[in-house]
Amino acid sequence: MPVMRCLGGAICSGPSARTPSEQPGPAEVLPAGDARIGSPSEGVCPSGEGDVLPLVVGAEALGTLLHLPPAAVAQAIAVEQATGFTVRVPRAFAAEIAPGDLSDPLLVQIWPQPAELNEVEGYVADPLCEARARAAPRLIRKYRGRALVLAGEQCAIHCRFCFRRHNRQALQCPPSEPDDRHSGGCDGCGGSLGVGRLDAAIAALAGDSSLSEAILSGGDPLTLSDRALDELIERLAAVGHLRRVRIHTRVPIVAPQRVTAEFAARLRATRLTPWLVVHINHPREVTADTVAAAARLSDAGIPLLSQTVLLRGVNDRFEVLAELFARLVDHRVVPYYLHQLDPVAGAAHFAVETERGRELIRRLRAELPGYAVPRYVQETPGAPNKVVLE
Repeated sequence: MPVMRCLGGAICSGPSARTPSEQPGPAEVLPAGDARIGSPSEGVCPSGEGDVLPLVVGAEALGTLLHLPPAAVAQAIAVEQATGFTVRVPRAFAAEIAPGDLSDPLLVQIWPQPAELNEVEGYVADPLCEARARAAPRLIRKYRGRALVLAGEQCAIHCRFCFRRHNRQALQCPPSEPDDRHSGGCDGCGGSLGVGRLDAAIAALAGDSSLSEAILSGGDPLTLSDRALDELIERLAAVGHLRRVRIHTRVPIVAPQRVTAEFAARLRATRLTPWLVVHINHPREVTADTVAAAARLSDAGIPLLSQTVLLRGVNDRFEVLAELFARLVDHRVVPYYLHQLDPVAGAAHFAVETERGRELIRRLRAELPGYAVPRYVQETPGAPNKVVLE
């Protein structure tokens, strides 16, 4: 039985070291040190120290794990093959999904649907026209005073409504050009996930004194190793006119074990003021583990915001959003944005009418404290800021 190192550092010698709910499924990882995010070993090594974040990869594996109907699994596999967008989900998140329930709102966010193959007018591969906003390789400049750094292309979870779902390949490191900063190479465990390829982006940031904030995105910045993330933030902190670094991430929600007290302390230690925006869409994503991860960040002095996408069949009911936002503020996370769906090709079935969104916000404002109600916004290409829809 291969020896694996668990996220907490304990040695796991296989199934006997796990609780029943943690028994290996059809998409279990290989030994620590062999895993690469996106590799057949189906693991993420986010810390750079040999720890493995187990993933379930592929509709077939997830369908088997959750005892989903064979016909639905076959359909999902066909959609994966047609789109090239494969199911990827941390086992911790998969464990929260009700077995056999295709309507579970957690599953709906990540399960391939035949509707993705429909061509819908207005739904395009690059709905935010980010190709036009590239100020440098891996740097997007859309708004005054801040710029977005595409730190890496990988995510711990593949959300079917992701507005960059069609652009992921454009960020891949060419296999013929390994990253010589770290032996991990392109996207390897403990590697830099392209940090060595950010020279042009950081030079552009350094050359524009009007910028005060760097926003880390991707992919998900927290799929970087600790070493790589530390290096990136150190390089940003060396840019004298930058004052803040903001990290957008889903990892504290879908893989909260990644957020250790040590990670939070290092993030707080930077010269820059750190802000962390968690992407969360349903109250059932607020678990004991995600609450503990949020507490580790808050206790370290890192302000937490949330961002939610309004999604049909997931959170388009008042009761669901009210519970989500109330639970977030209970745990020191301030609801920041409720986003109208970006019109990305393959996601039209998630769309909620804008008037319905406005109605939901009006009810939320009547029922919740003002600080618990996010701004309802839409991102419009070319606009100087996000458009408030209320």
